[in-house]
Amino acid sequence: MEKGVKRNSFSGSIGFVLAAAGSAVGLGNIWRFPYLAAKDGGGMFLVIYIILALTFGFTLLITEVAIGRRTKQSPLMAYGKLNKKWKGLGVITCLVPVIIMPYYCAIGGWVVKYLLAYLTGNGANAAQDGYFNSFISEQTEPIIMMLIFLCAVAFVVFRGVNKGIELFSKILMPILLIFVVIISIFSLTISHTDDSGVTRTGMQGLGIYIIPDFNGMTFQRFLTILLDAMGQLFFSLSVAMGIMIAYGSYVHDDANLKSSINQIEIFDTVVAFLAGIMIIPAVYTFAGTEGMGASGPGLMFVTMPKVFNAMGSIGNVIGCLFFAMVLFAALTSAISIMEAIVSSFMDKFHLSRSKATAIETVISIAAGLVVCLGYNALYFELPLPNGTMAQVLDIMDYVSNNILMSLVAIGTCILIGWIVKPKLIVDEVEKTGCKMGRKRLYTVMIKFIAPILLAVLFLKSLGL
Repeated sequence: MEKGVKRNSFSGSIGFVLAAAGSAVGLGNIWRFPYLAAKDGGGMFLVIYIILALTFGFTLLITEVAIGRRTKQSPLMAYGKLNKKWKGLGVITCLVPVIIMPYYCAIGGWVVKYLLAYLTGNGANAAQDGYFNSFISEQTEPIIMMLIFLCAVAFVVFRGVNKGIELFSKILMPILLIFVVIISIFSLTISHTDDSGVTRTGMQGLGIYIIPDFNGMTFQRFLTILLDAMGQLFFSLSVAMGIMIAYGSYVHDDANLKSSINQIEIFDTVVAFLAGIMIIPAVYTFAGTEGMGASGPGLMFVTMPKVFNAMGSIGNVIGCLFFAMVLFAALTSAISIMEAIVSSFMDKFHLSRSKATAIETVISIAAGLVVCLGYNALYFELPLPNGTMAQVLDIMDYVSNNILMSLVAIGTCILIGWIVKPKLIVDEVEKTGCKMGRKRLYTVMIKFIAPILLAVLFLKSLGL
């Protein structure tokens, strides 16, 4: 930042919690959590996820927020301030949001496209076979939609922490939660009789979601569920990408970190759980169990429009609410991703917020163009180490999420657990006079359990 300019801060705990929760509540909660829950035995996955949220998730989340508040630095600079020999970890951490931002904005543009389709009463068209592939294969419209989304994100970040990120989060997060609750309740009330005369209901779909399925349970299957839940939690809480360090640096020294972290965990877990209630009963009701195998863009942009179309006249209204909710979730996450980069530019190069935001916007536009054109003019496929074929967006997602984020999280555990010691984090949390709680658990997790689990997850992502 410019010399003499005071670093911004959240006005209070509510602003921080809503902004951090907004970052955590993103596309991963909506299009990946329900799929994994359905795939991994419903209630079994939910129980393991909640246990991990209280242990593994708590450890990584409170570590990054405490690092940010203690150093009052961006992710690029914070690690070096803790230990000069670990500056490189800050560079890797900053690379993660730089890679994620362009393709997240491309996906955000897809959401804008679908919301506009439902707002204009053209939801039935969005449900047609080939609609999604036809859209992303175009060279102009996806770029326009990406730019609309990116400009909205840049505008909020440009306005700063208080008048931008905090104000935006205080408005959007309550609306998002209301939409999630409305759609979830509606999803439980629906029923449908297919052409063969079989009637399925939303409540039956809820049973598939929350009742544990122990059929065929083996140690290998349990390990798969554990790693799936950990991977989902890892990405869902926005850890290992510098976001929580950046947001933590804006938290007042007198704020109760333990209470704030607990609230973020609860908010994120509740929304993830409700995302399953929104999607699984609806998909089961209108598409049966065979329709529940989709995740990612396929679930969001292909399966869900077909479900809304099968609902009849009310489907367009529900589709509007759904994609408005998805857009809000995508915006709050993208804002946090850009802020992690902008704060790093400000701290490292002593730039004003406006200059740092403008530079990152230009970078995102350039890389976002490549992502959009990766489905048409620049289309190619490469095999990934995990055995899947990938094009530009998939490659960027794999490098950032599966490789760099794992390395950042493992490095953070080693630095805090063995170099600067867990007491540094504990002291930062307790300096306001509140007891941290789960202190012994935290020490064991950060030194032993978390790095081992992360290493296993990393090796799994490499196909080993």
